[in-house]
Formats: sequence, C-alpha cells, structure tokens
Amino acid sequence: MTSIQRTELSSSAVSEASSVQGESLWSDAWKRLQKNKMAVAGGLFLVLLVIAALVGPWLLPYRFDEQNLNSTYAAPTLSHWMGTDGLGRDLLARLLMGARISLGIGFVATLVSILIGLVYGAISGYLGGWADEVMMRVVDIMYGLPYMFLVIILMVILPKLLGSHSPGQAVSPYQSFLIVFIVLGAFQWLTMARIVRGQVLSLKEKEFVEAAEACGAKKRRILFVHIVPNLLGPVIVYSTLTVPQVILGEAFLSFIGLGIQAPLASWGTLAAEAMQNMNPLHSNWWLVVFPGLFLAITLFSLNFVGDGLRDALDPQMRGKI
Repeated sequence: MTSIQRTELSSSAVSEASSVQGESLWSDAWKRLQKNKMAVAGGLFLVLLVIAALVGPWLLPYRFDEQNLNSTYAAPTLSHWMGTDGLGRDLLARLLMGARISLGIGFVATLVSILIGLVYGAISGYLGGWADEVMMRVVDIMYGLPYMFLVIILMVILPKLLGSHSPGQAVSPYQSFLIVFIVLGAFQWLTMARIVRGQVLSLKEKEFVEAAEACGAKKRRILFVHIVPNLLGPVIVYSTLTVPQVILGEAFLSFIGLGIQAPLASWGTLAAEAMQNMNPLHSNWWLVVFPGLFLAITLFSLNFVGDGLRDALDPQMRGKI
C-alpha cells in the first residue's frame, strides 16, 4: 500500500469518526428540543403559516388584488373572515400574500447572509495572520457605518439603477421585491462572519483537525469537510434569530414607503395602509389588528424556535434530557 493510499484511508477514518460524533450530537439535540414545548409550538405555527401562505391564496374565493368597491371597509363577516380594506380587497387573502413576501424575504435574505458569513468567517479564522486581520477590519468598518441610514440610501439609489431615471416613474412591484432582498441581505452577514470566525479559531486547535493535517489533507478539505460541519449548531441558532430581524427591517421599510410596492403586499405595507386610513370617525380596527397579530406571532415563534435550538445544541446540556 502506497503512502498516498494510507493518507486517504487515514483522512477518511477521521471523517467517519467526526460524522459519527455529529450524528450522536444531533440525535441528542433533537430529543432535548422535543422537550421544549414553546419551541415545538412555535415551529408548528411556522410550518402551518408557510403551508397557508403557499396554498391559501389558491384556495380562497378572492384574489389578493381583487377590488370590490361595493364592499369597502367591511368588518369581519362569514364571507370575509378578516374584513376588507378601502378598495374592497379581502384582508385574509392579502395577509397570506403578505406572508409570502415577508417570509420569503426573511428566509432568502437570511440564507444568503449565512452563506456569505459562513464562507467569509471560516476562511478568515482558518487562515489567521494578516489575512484574518485584513478581513476582520473590513467587517469592523462595515459595522461602524449606520445600518438603517445606509439601507435607506440604497433603497433610494437602487430603483434608479433598476428602473427608469425619470423622477415620476417608479420601479415595478417585483423589482421592489428584488431591491428589498438585496439591501437587507447586504448587511446581515457581518455578525455571522464574526461568530463563525470565533468558532473556527477554537475548532482548528482540536485533535481531529490536527489529525487531518497530519494525514496530509488539503486546507480546503480540512476547512469545509472537518470544520464547517461542526459549525452548523451555532449557525442554525443564529439564523433563526436573523430571520425576525430581516422581517422587521422589511416591515419598517415598507411602513415608510420604501419597501414593497403595490399591488404586492407585505405585512409592513398592510400596516402602513391601515395607519393611513385611521381617523377618529372610522377606526377600521381589523386593518391594524390582524397584520399586527400575524407579524407578532411569527416573530415570537421564530424567537421561541431560536431559543429552543440554542438550548438543544448547547454542549453543556449534552446528555441531559
């Protein structure tokens, strides 16, 4: 048997040992997560909400943009479970469409930020030295910039790049969705990069990494086969806490008129429309209450799931079921 074959066998043995340890960790974490009733309830609500957002608009008798001027500002009834808005559009249909937009931006922007932050932080932590210093100083500079101020500036600049340069013409609704996605995903990876870097600095001193290096494994293989899989716990926990931040950011931008454009609707635009129609004579409470409830319960559920995953994946709680 040649030395190259022995090196490949040794490296595969290290990979198998690491995978077996990972399987026991995940099975133990799953058992502890099931004991957290709030996390389970939050996860169940999120699953039901995603299913309703995907299937609901096709099953409801009303389209989210279908207008009926004979039924404007109708209170909740059996035909309109959550009432109608100022154009007679069914609020439930618009809320489910808003769930598509808000959850879509939240999950996709978080996924992109995870990929960028994971790769950036892992490379920075594993290389170390001057490369780590330069990469982390870039992150520090971006951290020092005012986040929401930059977001608002980008929201004003990007429509001119994607749409018409004439001041009276706005971008299309789907371009507004793309703009919000780009802007919110552009700054959410910074904390992920710092978390991953700190974990990599600790993991690269472990015995299984030293064994892989002694077996002659390449740096790229060590980083993405041996180290990165052991980072999934903190990454998953932080991602569940990033989604609410993105959803709130989108809701705020839509609330001030810089987010999703009509006829598309997010929970932020629905809340903004409700506040514009509030007056002392006609409260139209359902226009405010139902979007607020959807947003609040979703954010609570995401935080419950995040807390449950944090406790389930805590190494100090391992084996305590």
